[in-house]
Amino acid sequence: MPFVELDNRLIEYRLILGGADRPPLVFLHEGLGSAALWRDFPDRLARKTATRALIYSRTGYGQSGSLPAKREPDFMHREALDVLPRLLSKLGIERPFIVGHSDGASIALIYAASHPEQVSGLALMAPHVFVEAVTLTSIARIAEQYETTDLRQRLAQHHTHVDDAFRGWADIWLNPRFGTWSLGAEVEKLSVPTLLIQGEDDPYGTLAQLDAFEAAKRATITRLVLPACGHSPHRDQEVAVTDAIVRFTASNAA
Repeated sequence: MPFVELDNRLIEYRLILGGADRPPLVFLHEGLGSAALWRDFPDRLARKTATRALIYSRTGYGQSGSLPAKREPDFMHREALDVLPRLLSKLGIERPFIVGHSDGASIALIYAASHPEQVSGLALMAPHVFVEAVTLTSIARIAEQYETTDLRQRLAQHHTHVDDAFRGWADIWLNPRFGTWSLGAEVEKLSVPTLLIQGEDDPYGTLAQLDAFEAAKRATITRLVLPACGHSPHRDQEVAVTDAIVRFTASNAA
């Protein structure tokens, strides 16, 4: 994949060519994801929506550069308000539909709440808007596996800086200072059309995350709750997720 340089660090990215008459798609990966770990989901979705797409790996993930320092509780805000706007500008991406997964969904929410005029819509899979006990329990469990199983070796196949990818994510989520983290203000400000997708069997979050959006009653919300689906709806229920995003983008085309 090619790289773009921001703050003297290389960010790997991939562009999918497609029609320029519809808003492009931008994919924001989960806490242990990367551009490559989306696999071919972005390609299929770009074909079905007849548009182009951007996929990138955040700093510390995939083949992107290493973290400059340990993450702080505001790391998602920094990504959404500093890195993402400059990256989109540098690559010529305007008013995208943002497809975010987990931490990537939260970053998409922050960006859209602060830049509503620059976003056509959101598709948020397993978004986090506040810290739940079930999330911390699951992260603590996988953090133990990182130390006691071959998980680190398996993740190293996908991340050049594997400790940055894993520890940069797990350590801040499990830090007591992160316990009061919330995107309640961003949910209250959200005004762009938003598709929410959640698996019923997600070990990292509950439907209370989606309820927070609907309670705000600001944005136009479409809700999709999937049975037999865990934390990765685009893998567990790919057809249902793809069809929902295709319908959503078509009905909200700028």
